[in-house]
Amino acid sequence: MLIRIGHSPDPDDAFMFYALTAGKVKIPGITIEHVLEDIESLNRRARTGELEVTAISAATYTLVHPTYRMMDPGASMGKGYGPILVAREPIERARLEEKVVAIPGSHTTAALLLRLYVGDPPTIEVAFDKIPKVVLEGQADLGLLIHEGQITHQRMGLVKVLDLGEEWQKESGLPLPLGINVMRRDLGEETHRKLSQGLRDSMDYAFANVDEALDYAMRYGRDIDKETCRRFVLMYVNDYTMRLGDDGRAALRRLYEMAHAKKLIQAVPPVDPI
Repeated sequence: MLIRIGHSPDPDDAFMFYALTAGKVKIPGITIEHVLEDIESLNRRARTGELEVTAISAATYTLVHPTYRMMDPGASMGKGYGPILVAREPIERARLEEKVVAIPGSHTTAALLLRLYVGDPPTIEVAFDKIPKVVLEGQADLGLLIHEGQITHQRMGLVKVLDLGEEWQKESGLPLPLGINVMRRDLGEETHRKLSQGLRDSMDYAFANVDEALDYAMRYGRDIDKETCRRFVLMYVNDYTMRLGDDGRAALRRLYEMAHAKKLIQAVPPVDPI
């Protein structure tokens, strides 16, 4: 069976999928084809059910859960940290909603958190790795940074205005669910279990061979050194990535319930990972 797996060309996803990509781990009876695209492109593809397995923003799951089932492994969850708002100079919290924000996609979890904690500012969609440049050039007042921009923004000359991960932590006390992996429901439970175990085996290999997996992940690091890459990868490939656990599931439910209460999503989707 050919299974196409969509994931982002980023160090954390590269680390997670390294062993499957390099053939260090195999899934019996399954041939994998990797499809590397930015997360908003994968969000769009998930809405048509195109790929058998794909990474998506946790926010997009509210739109695709009839077609896709959540995987228990593979989640990106911040532990007191998450997407950040940056600017050329400090801006008061009370003025944020009137400022133009460059966002990495309207269906990203970062964009949902922006609406939860800031309100409804004017936005422009920009490829996530181009956001710092757009802010520095004055095309937007604020940038919503995901991926390694969260820890490299200062050297670009940008200042942090608001950490949405800190806001979530203060309010919920739970890990912040940002990205998840999903499998098409029509694949059936036996294949679901094989795929989830295969991804866990891939991460087990990466953690047992950290330097080898990081060397591969560095290819997707966009001008960061190995130690910065290590720091970023281990921020988002953590114990919740191996297994959601009770707190991970509770965090997803909390995110959806908050969004539903503010009428940002139509309904709370099932959290039924395997």
